[in-house]
Amino acid sequence: MLSAPGPGRLLLLLVAAERVAELLVSRRHERRLRARGAVEAGRGHYPAMVALHAALLAACALEPWLLPAPWPLAAAAPAAALVLVAQGLRWWVVATLGERWSTRVLVLPEAAPVRAGPYRWLRHPNYLAVAVEVAALPLACGAWRTAVVASLLDAALLRLRIRAEERALGPGWARAFQGVPRLVPAARPPRGGPPPAAERGEGGAR
Repeated sequence: MLSAPGPGRLLLLLVAAERVAELLVSRRHERRLRARGAVEAGRGHYPAMVALHAALLAACALEPWLLPAPWPLAAAAPAAALVLVAQGLRWWVVATLGERWSTRVLVLPEAAPVRAGPYRWLRHPNYLAVAVEVAALPLACGAWRTAVVASLLDAALLRLRIRAEERALGPGWARAFQGVPRLVPAARPPRGGPPPAAERGEGGAR
């Protein structure tokens, strides 16, 4: 058996540090995107996403402290591994989109979609990373109640986020991603191959 506040706390600190780095990168990209004429969509639900992810980190620390209980290594270890995989996917997205990536939905008018990197297989790989992390991080910390509640809230917010983003990206983006799954990779990649990589604004994990 594993006491969750031990290794889980270390992972939580690492994720919190990653969040700070992510926000710094996002703010730099936001300034450049706005200077190039990017248009923001989904502004109304953005504060709720920020609040959810801040509350997630706090709840992962508080639940094992307020409701202490042994937590099996068989549950914590795979969950921690999934968190690390989610971080890798998120930074693959950032590397693929470059300065077009931010935590907000900022779309450059007339810019063609990116179909490189993870966008060869998914429309929204960043949001897959978010969903995995929201479910797995609390389990790695021994906070299963937080995992349930946060996952439900995150699913509702991601539904709003994806709808707003896809409307903003427009029909050209929809044609480029026709047949491409949103969040769950298909057994085979879409036929026809991706068009050349180009600019696309996509919100990140908040």
